[in-house]
Amino acid sequence: MRAAVCAIIAAIGLAAHPAFAQDHQSAATFWKAVQAACDATAAKPSSELGRRIAQTAIGEFTRFGGHRIDSNGRLFRFGLTEAKHAENDGERPARISHLGWWQVMNYWRALYGDDAADKLEVRGYRDASTAAEETQTAALLRTTAARLLRVAEDVTDPAAREILREAALRTAIIDTPWSAAFVSYVMRRSGVAADAFRFANAHRVYIYDAFATSAAELDNAAGERLYRACPLTATRPRVGDLICQQRDPALADAGEGAVRERIRAELDGSPDARSVRRTHCEVVAHIDRPARKMYTIGGNVNQAVSARKLNLRRDRRFSARQTGRCGGPSHWTLPRPSADAPRAPGFTNNCSLNDRKWFVLLQLR
Repeated sequence: MRAAVCAIIAAIGLAAHPAFAQDHQSAATFWKAVQAACDATAAKPSSELGRRIAQTAIGEFTRFGGHRIDSNGRLFRFGLTEAKHAENDGERPARISHLGWWQVMNYWRALYGDDAADKLEVRGYRDASTAAEETQTAALLRTTAARLLRVAEDVTDPAAREILREAALRTAIIDTPWSAAFVSYVMRRSGVAADAFRFANAHRVYIYDAFATSAAELDNAAGERLYRACPLTATRPRVGDLICQQRDPALADAGEGAVRERIRAELDGSPDARSVRRTHCEVVAHIDRPARKMYTIGGNVNQAVSARKLNLRRDRRFSARQTGRCGGPSHWTLPRPSADAPRAPGFTNNCSLNDRKWFVLLQLR
């Protein structure tokens, strides 16, 4: 009797979820075909465009003078940041190219042209400038850099007017994430056309587009799109590729494969319903094969254009272990604060800046 009941329950379960088994099978078939395309491309030398994209990223990192992160995930060279006027502030005149915020504005102008200031958000908190109590709450205020620039035009003193204009732009640079604008700038400077790459202010736009390209390739309908989405740890990277991570709290416990499958499953839905939203991508700029290391360059990494050194496995594929040997809590002997001291938002004991939820390689086709 028990066996019969179990058989009935199992039959009901299978009948209730036929789509799940079918979806699972189609997902396995999909990724097997995608991996074959990724492997075939990875076996070829880097293309001339890939090398040009890598050189553009390296040139911009050098021009910016940003941070350097070693393969243990330690920031060993602290460079210029978005908010600094120049690396060596002083009374003497500064070269425009040494102004961090000015360089970031170049990325935004490459994306939006003369409308860039309208796209940059500036935030404030109601009455925070006069508040004296740290427990006081304040409502978020929003405006655009363009609006503040219009207000600055009413100032008659030329020096004060220029300082206000620069302060508005510098604040907007701080308040508006610009890492995707940096990638778009690198692509545009490398000669990539608009029908080949989705220039955007959010990484998810071209991440989802690369997944759509992988799907379209199965029907020979990918067109001129440059990037496909490849399983990260199974694909050898080449210069000009992009490596991407996700930072969504809802996906904190999801493996890289689960995140990729979620994106694939959402391709046919509305763009507004796409759930993998908090992402970050960097350009693969150099592969050091003998050392089994990969260098990537990204924007808005610790408020700078930064270069990081990542570990590869013996087969030159991306290593899932990027934790490094940076000591950790046992090497940090600063006494803990009193029990009632608040912990800073985002505080973590993870000491490696490379230990992130990397989940996909966007491969230059």
